[in-house]
Formats: sequence, structure tokens, C-alpha cells
Amino acid sequence: MRLSIIIPALNEGANITATLQPLQTLRRAGHEIIVVDGGSDDDTARQASPLSDNVISSLRGRARQMNTGADAAANDILLFLHADTLLPHNADKLIVRGMNQTGKAWGRFDVCLSGRHPMLRVVERSMNLRSRLSGIATGDQAMFVKRAMFEKVGGFPDIPLMEDIALSHQLKQHSRPLCLSTPLVTSSRRWEQHGIMKTIVLMWHLRLAYYFGADPQQLVKRYYNK
Repeated sequence: MRLSIIIPALNEGANITATLQPLQTLRRAGHEIIVVDGGSDDDTARQASPLSDNVISSLRGRARQMNTGADAAANDILLFLHADTLLPHNADKLIVRGMNQTGKAWGRFDVCLSGRHPMLRVVERSMNLRSRLSGIATGDQAMFVKRAMFEKVGGFPDIPLMEDIALSHQLKQHSRPLCLSTPLVTSSRRWEQHGIMKTIVLMWHLRLAYYFGADPQQLVKRYYNK
């Protein structure tokens, strides 16, 4: 089984090369990299082009961009990777072996935040534990899913926030996720820029509000403090 690694990007010129360069080993092994640009004002697309199999322009919105990438993907397993996240070097082997051994059609990685603040260690452990207990994955954890299952549940819902949570709920109806303990590394920039405790409170507030039926259109305004 081959991976199609789908990376939604928006003004990620400062990060995209660092994300894509380590993936070149996977490209040489026959896996596919698709960058879906949501209308960047910087040189994200230009930097991504030589390091990707396909750079696609899309309407802005992470769910829309990821669905666009999935439509263009050629391989059996779709992996959705944030543009500021680094996969473990053997991600393909971990995914394929895990799926073959468990029979599960979707999953995610444990996450390690890039910063050094001790509270970030608490945050990442909490994220991983919560995901294991709830069976819900987030985009920071590089969700992966077999194409047939992704199409069966209708892909990501076209909402501006919580699309990863919504997709997890749909996939969880078929099985709990494959939780790979080998961690990926994702940027802690949001936590550091906005304050770790403030971000923890905000994220819990948004998730609880979504759980109780809040409109994602309103939640995204709170997320971006608009």
C-alpha cells in the first residue's frame, strides 16, 4: 500500500520546505506528496513545487483543501499532514504494518510539540492520552485513512473548524483509530505566541462548545480572536 500525503497550506513559506525535505525519502519509495495551497500571499507554492508531486490551488479552508487533495490523490492510504509538522522517518512502514496487523482503516500518530517549555510536555501527553481514551484524533496528529473508508464517510465536512473532530466521529462508527506511539513533531508556535494556559483553556472551550452543538462558523471567530 502506498501513501498520498496531503498537506493543506496557507502562507507557510517559512515552514513548507522544512516539512517537505524529510519526505523526499518517502517520495523515492513510491509515496506521493500533494500540497494544496489555499491562496497564499507568499511563495508557499513556489517553494513546494520541486519537493512535491503535485501543487494544487484550492478555495481557502483546511477541510476544503484536504478534500481537494484527496480527490487528486492516486494511492490507497490518505495521510493529512499540517504544513508545520514533521513525520517520523519510517511513517509509511508504521502505518502499513499497523493497519495490516490490526485490520483498522484509519489512525493517527502520537504528537510531540516542538518547544522546550515544561508545560508543553504536559500538553502533548494530555493530547495523546485523551485521543487514546476518546478514540478521537486531531489534525496535529497526522490523521491517516484508507481511501475507501474516507470516501465511504464522505470526507471532511465542509466546516471552518473542528473538521478533524467531525471526521473522527464518522470514522469511529466503523472502528477506533490505530494509535501509533511513535511521535511526530508539530510546531508549538500557537501555544507560545498566545500563551500555553490561555491556549489550553481556549481549545477545551471550543471543543466543549462544538460537542454541545455550537456553530463552527462562530467557533472559528473565537479561535482566531475575531
